[in-house]
Amino acid sequence: MRPGLKAGCVYFVIVFAAGFVLGTVRVLLLVPILGEAGAVLTELPFILVISWLVCRWLIAGAPVPATLSARTVMGVMAFVLLMAAEGALAIFVFGQDVSGYLQSYRSIPAILGLAGQIAFALFPLVQLQMGGNQRIQG
Repeated sequence: MRPGLKAGCVYFVIVFAAGFVLGTVRVLLLVPILGEAGAVLTELPFILVISWLVCRWLIAGAPVPATLSARTVMGVMAFVLLMAAEGALAIFVFGQDVSGYLQSYRSIPAILGLAGQIAFALFPLVQLQMGGNQRIQG
């Protein structure tokens, strides 16, 4: 279980950092042009590709055992940390209250983002099903 926990933490940190950069670009450049939903739809494929590649790299390099339990732990740990960090940012940095933050999940852009976050959490399991535990060459 320990490799899954460690990999989940690293997975979260790398993808969260990438998401923070992409989110800044989304808010500052894309939202004024495309609107909130259009901006999220534009950003989502990029963060999902980054998530997929980071997950693959971690699984190959850690290595995270090719077991359902290890991959589940990795995905759940990363997801819990991601949701906690997102909530903390909303509340402590952007001044939302907990109720407002939770109610934001009624909007289409937030639902799209949550769908992407769930995919992020499932990638370790998807890669398990695809036989992903090979070392990356190069």
